[in-house]
Amino acid sequence: MSLHLVFLLAPLLLIVLLVFEKRDNLRGKLMVKPVLSCLFVLTALAAATHFSAYAIIVVAGLVLCLVGDVCLAFPQRTMFRAGLVAFLLGHVAYIVAFVAVARPNVGLGVAGAAALPVSGLVYVRLQPFLGSMQKAVMAYIIVISLMVIAAGGVFGDGQLSASGRFLVLNGAFSFYLSDIFVARQRFVQASFWNRLIGLPLYYLGQFQIAYTAGLLG
Repeated sequence: MSLHLVFLLAPLLLIVLLVFEKRDNLRGKLMVKPVLSCLFVLTALAAATHFSAYAIIVVAGLVLCLVGDVCLAFPQRTMFRAGLVAFLLGHVAYIVAFVAVARPNVGLGVAGAAALPVSGLVYVRLQPFLGSMQKAVMAYIIVISLMVIAAGGVFGDGQLSASGRFLVLNGAFSFYLSDIFVARQRFVQASFWNRLIGLPLYYLGQFQIAYTAGLLG
């Protein structure tokens, strides 16, 4: 499948998915969401000019996130936990890919100074609602923060592709923001607004990271 076709289909499928989310149509979500998420995996495969270590690890992370997407489509708590684990491993894969491709630089510190206070505030806000999930959510927040910090390191490495650096940072940040809306939906206040804002951010982030499989490494 060509990238042009992927980028044509993805926004259309996202709109359809949001309609099913608004209607709380589980069958519709299960039909559309896996297909849409498969497209970001296909994006990475199509974009990669050669399968470098970076590209392979990014694809692995995308596949784990695809699994997480399917799990989170179900309302059961056990499926939410399974999705959390899949996304956690997906973030770890991104961290490994970003750290492997970039040299240490000041971008790591700048991203850390920005991400860690925000993550701390997010956890404080969520903590009263978490119950038995406190440790799991804390671990997840730590990992997504490290993912953003690692992306900052990629952005700060001037020897890498400029477009690749930008897409990694923007993709990681978009993914990070989308996770906040997932947490708000699950633990604080269920609302279609969480989906309306969070899902476009999530897919924007994933497609940007996927495209870097052909730009970095």
